[in-house]
Order: sequence, then structure tokens, then C-alpha cells
Amino acid sequence: MHKTTIDQFHIFMTMFIISLIMSVQGPIFTPYAAMLGASSIMIGIMLSTSQLASLTGNLMVGPLVDRYGKKLFITLPLLISGFLYIAHGFTINATSLLILRSLNSFALAFLMPAALTFISGYAANSRQQGKNMAIIGILGMIANIIAPLIGGKLGVWIGYAHTYFVIGVGLLLIAVYTMLFLQDRQTLVVKSKSSSSSRFLHVLSNPALQLVYLTGFAVMYIHGVIIYEIPYLTVEQGVSTMNTGQLFSFMAIGTLLSLSLFFIHRFDPIKRMMVGLFLMCMSLALFFTGLLDLSLFLFSMGICFGLTMPAAATAVTGAVPKEEHGRAFGVMSAVYSLGMIISSFMTAIIRQMVSPYFIAFLVGMIFLTIIGYLNFRTRKVVAVES
Repeated sequence: MHKTTIDQFHIFMTMFIISLIMSVQGPIFTPYAAMLGASSIMIGIMLSTSQLASLTGNLMVGPLVDRYGKKLFITLPLLISGFLYIAHGFTINATSLLILRSLNSFALAFLMPAALTFISGYAANSRQQGKNMAIIGILGMIANIIAPLIGGKLGVWIGYAHTYFVIGVGLLLIAVYTMLFLQDRQTLVVKSKSSSSSRFLHVLSNPALQLVYLTGFAVMYIHGVIIYEIPYLTVEQGVSTMNTGQLFSFMAIGTLLSLSLFFIHRFDPIKRMMVGLFLMCMSLALFFTGLLDLSLFLFSMGICFGLTMPAAATAVTGAVPKEEHGRAFGVMSAVYSLGMIISSFMTAIIRQMVSPYFIAFLVGMIFLTIIGYLNFRTRKVVAVES
């Protein structure tokens, strides 16, 4: 097997196992927090605070990845997170859980931008880039189909605390795997005379990236509503963690289906993002009006995620040179975290007064309108200049 193919296999396998292990906690966090005495508002604060910590880490990691390479910021967060997840199992109150989750989110914030930048080094063009991102997405969704079922069953069989022990040990093992097998393809560091702040401003002023970031915020706001509401069925309606795990698997199956359609990578990633966001809004409208049941709603939302997320990653790599990939992916991850922060906070406050799904629909449509206008204006300016 060719060395490049072997290296790609190791990063693909690493991302698959990480997704599998970390997604195990999806069905158990909310009931575990409630068991420790956290109210719905407190759970919303936990989710928002952890995403704020993640946003901070996302903004910090971009320049570090560009300067020092990717492998360090894949392996080290996994080691730290493994120990923090084990500590989750020893917590005795909601405040301790809040602190541990925030620290863990900060550590893991360094992982995804580094991993995406690592993967981007193995693509020669936009189409190959999209294919690599889709493969990562497919593996992640296969993990996300299996993991919630595993997490739900583990929560029932061995309890929430022991499930966190399993997650922590799993992350420590995959950290050792990355030490042994991951090879950072770009070993030479190119130092730029421009300042870090000016490079960030250059990234933020890129019209194509602005479209990606706006779409990413809207998508992750909607995702945050789902992540908050579905596990809360365990607390409010007595649904078992095993059943909520099955519900998350419906969404993962939908994402897997759309990611398997490799021919869509021939189309413009910006258009794919806009179509995915539009379909997401339509699914929300059908759901909160009662025309779509929960399992079918989650399946359709999964299809939409499969359309938008690889397209966003592909659009980022096509918009900036390789030496700025770390910053661009760092900002993208920070925007994702910001969407989750606002979503979790808003959902916790408004859920007793108005359907969070309706607000998510409004957010999605407002951002889709802005994105459509900016995309039209950008294309018009390019046409005039040419």
C-alpha cells in the first residue's frame, strides 16, 4: 500500500474511533446532570459554557497549527480529554460537572481544526478535498449511528459514571495510537512576516469564508436545539436513554445516506450549503406544525447535515492557501461553537414559552436570506470586475 494511502488510513481510523468514543456520551449527559441536581436552566448554562470554552480554544488553535504542525494538537487534547472524562465519573454535584465539561471542551477545541487541517494536506484539488471530507463524514456518521445505542445501553447497564470511565480510557488509547501512527505530512513551517491579527482579518474579510461562517452558525444553532431537546425527553417524559440513543441514530443514518452520494461533490460547495440549510428550515417547519414525526424529522435533518458540513469544509480549503488552513478552520470551529452557545442558552430560556424548533426555523431562514443576498452580490461584483 502506498505510504500516502497508509497515512490517510490512520487519520481516517483516528477520526472514526474519536467520533465513536465521544458520541457515546450523547444520550447520557443530560440525565446525568439532572441526576446530580441540575435544572433545565443549569443544563443550558453547562452546554453554553462548554461551547464558550470550545470557542476560545478554536480561536487559539488556528495560528498554533499553522506554526507548529497538526499532530501535537491532535494527540495532546486526546490525552487531556481522556483524563477529564474519567474525572466526570467521580463528580458529586452539578457545579463540578460544569467545570469538568468546560475544561474538556477547551481541550477538545484544539482537536477538530488540527484534524481538518491534517486531512487537507492529502488533497490535490477541490474535488478530492470534498471526497476526503465526505469519507471523514461517513465514518463519523457510522460511529454516530452505533455510539448513541452503545451509550444508551451502557447508561442502563453500568450507570452514567462508569460510562464516562469507558469514554476516558478509550480516548487515552486512541491518543497512544496517534503517537505511534500519525505522520504530519507538512513538516516544514512557513513563517510569515505578517502579524497574527492581520492574518485573522484577512481570513474574516474573505467573501467565500463569510458565506461559510454564516451558514455554519445557522446550521449549528439548529443542531444545538436538537442536541438540547432530544436528551431532555429522558428527564421530562421518562424516555429511556436507550431510546434517545436510537433517535440520534436516525439522524446519523440520514447523514450517512447523503454523504454516500459522492457525485454531489461535483457541484459548487456554496450552493450545496445553501440547499442544505433551506431543506433544514423546511424540515423544521414541517416538524413544529405537526406534519412530520420525530424520527422522520431527525432522519431528514441528518440528510441536511450531510449536505452542508462537507461542503463547508471544502469551501474553506478552496478559499484560502494551505498556510492559512489552520486559521480558517479555527475560525469555522469557533463560529460553530458560537452557534451552539447561543442555541443552548436561548433554548433553555424560551422552551417553556415558545417552541425552540420554531425559533430555529426563524434563525435559519433569516441567515439563509442574508447568505443568498451576499452570494448574489459577490457574484455580481466578480462578473463586473471580469
